[in-house]
Amino acid sequence: MRFPSALWIVLSLALPSWVSAQEGEWRTYSGNLAGQKYSPLDQINSENVRNLRIAWRQSATPPEIRDDGSAERVGGNYQHTPLMVGGLLYMRTESGVVAALEPTNGEVVWFDREARAFPTQSRGIAYWTDGTDERIIALDGSFLIALNAKTGARYRDFGEGGEVDLTVYDERPNSPVGGFSWSSPPLVMGDVIVIGGVPGLAQHDVPSGERPALGAPGDIRGYDVHTGEQIWTFHVIPRPGEFGYETWLDNSADINGGAGTWTWMSGDEDLGYVFIATEAASNDMYGGFRPGDDLFSNSVLCLDALTGERVWHFQTIHHDIWDFDNPTAPILVDINVDGVDIKAVVQLTKQAFAYVLDRETGEPVWPIEERPVPSGDTPGEWYSPTQPFPTKPPAYEMQNLGVDDLIDFTPELRRQALELLQQYEYGPLYLPPSPNHDIVMVPGTVGGSDWHGAGFDPETGMLYIPVIRMPVFTGLARPPNPRSPFPFTRRGLGSLLNSNFELPIGEGLAGRENPPPLPWNLPALKPPYGSIVGMDLNEGEILWTVPNGDGPRDHPYLRDLDLPPLGTPNRASPLVTKTLLFVGEGQRGPSGPPRIPVWGGGKMFRAFDKATGDVVWEIELPGGTSGGPITYLADGRQYIVVAVGWEDMSAELIALTLP
Repeated sequence: MRFPSALWIVLSLALPSWVSAQEGEWRTYSGNLAGQKYSPLDQINSENVRNLRIAWRQSATPPEIRDDGSAERVGGNYQHTPLMVGGLLYMRTESGVVAALEPTNGEVVWFDREARAFPTQSRGIAYWTDGTDERIIALDGSFLIALNAKTGARYRDFGEGGEVDLTVYDERPNSPVGGFSWSSPPLVMGDVIVIGGVPGLAQHDVPSGERPALGAPGDIRGYDVHTGEQIWTFHVIPRPGEFGYETWLDNSADINGGAGTWTWMSGDEDLGYVFIATEAASNDMYGGFRPGDDLFSNSVLCLDALTGERVWHFQTIHHDIWDFDNPTAPILVDINVDGVDIKAVVQLTKQAFAYVLDRETGEPVWPIEERPVPSGDTPGEWYSPTQPFPTKPPAYEMQNLGVDDLIDFTPELRRQALELLQQYEYGPLYLPPSPNHDIVMVPGTVGGSDWHGAGFDPETGMLYIPVIRMPVFTGLARPPNPRSPFPFTRRGLGSLLNSNFELPIGEGLAGRENPPPLPWNLPALKPPYGSIVGMDLNEGEILWTVPNGDGPRDHPYLRDLDLPPLGTPNRASPLVTKTLLFVGEGQRGPSGPPRIPVWGGGKMFRAFDKATGDVVWEIELPGGTSGGPITYLADGRQYIVVAVGWEDMSAELIALTLP
């Protein structure tokens, strides 16, 4: 439904996100609302990138901001990506405080002196302007705030006294919300702030004869950027009479929660559409209380930014029982397929599929086939007989596990890997979890793509995807909490990248004695454990795949084997410029990502040739990259800034530039 109204005119007045990139700024989490992580800047290029040096370093909790009692956290998981607009670099500190820095030296200009110092992950913040007023939009715990971009002062007429309580939902009668969290940034489209997030279910009494709620729905909401007034709500789990309600059999939509988004979002200003990637419904791996396809869980949602009305949707998984949440924002791309220009959207997934859809209609660009998948033996479970498989592009990571995929660096390693695998049921994608035996999930709950996303080059149609190889073994078990309403819950996950091998003395080590007990274990699978995939979206083909990092090739059992780079598994975000692709290796630390092996991550930050994947340049940083890198111009110089962290250091922002 289109609105040729005064409000729509206001919406269209905001500067297009790709215009800001041409001005040398980084105005949104991904550089533009399209989610592309692209900048046309080329002052740093393949000819001079070898001269890049560290220009400045700033703590993720600058000293000026520690009067609130916060402190630097060693090994912190600082997943933040800053913004650079109008001569200031904006960040949310590790202690939860929004601050502005001088972009040429990292010095603090201002910070939000009213912040609650809520030390949770914050991957980003948002910026808005109407050409006169400029605002930073951010979360302060469970509150939405608006700050003056030049001074850091809060707008008192925004919400109640300068903040909006995001725990106030348009609730269903039997599922009151008891909290709110969201690590991703808001999306601002014109005068509308779009919020996702994960609500908690409050303790409550259930009226006699009613079924207890299993969770609170993660509804998507729109707020007025001037006043903080809530404009609209989209029910991710439909209410009676709403589209999709019938996909929850036995009226199960009435009691289920989740199905919102924990990743960030993207938008098309010309169409006025917001694109949202949703997660699974509750419970992650048991769906017996939600029979049916369960719209709008695990979907790409296209909503009208002004009204929140559904334009179209595409479900990537029917009735998810694998925790295969859509992990990254849809990426908007303009491509040419068989001579036809297409405004498309690409959804990357944990299962390593790239779903390419027309962003105006939601129709697949290439055929997507419903194919049979295995059913299981869990009492009370409902199984979808089919799942959607794209015919193009091909899967960009392994989706079927067999003995040929096991490590074979030495015969003994191969034997032990085979013994390990034989303890589990394994095989194809969508093997269902069971309470009767453990399975190996491929690619895994943090395999394929994760929140780090991908980068797109609008000039060439190339998509660059950092990939994690992370099959995990798991199963179903009785809940540890006897009051849980679920008969089954997920058994703790283990990873085939953390296998506890024990070799006989001298085996594979040229006769040397066994090394001492290992601080980290070997993967049971063949590499690459972390890779970068170059995909041509005009053709729907993968052009190259390269390992990202050395991985465990310096492990005591492997260091004598003269192995090539094996790839490092971690969430490594890309940055695409006119001439280069920049990718780090991810961070390491005690509070790092679950199920990533302790040998994952690395301190190298590299520039790759976009056509071949060849490494053009690299530098060792003080820590591994924990957030997405950005680039901008300040005083005529191009900078690259990225968050870093490590197990023996406090998190920082680090800026690189040419001498």
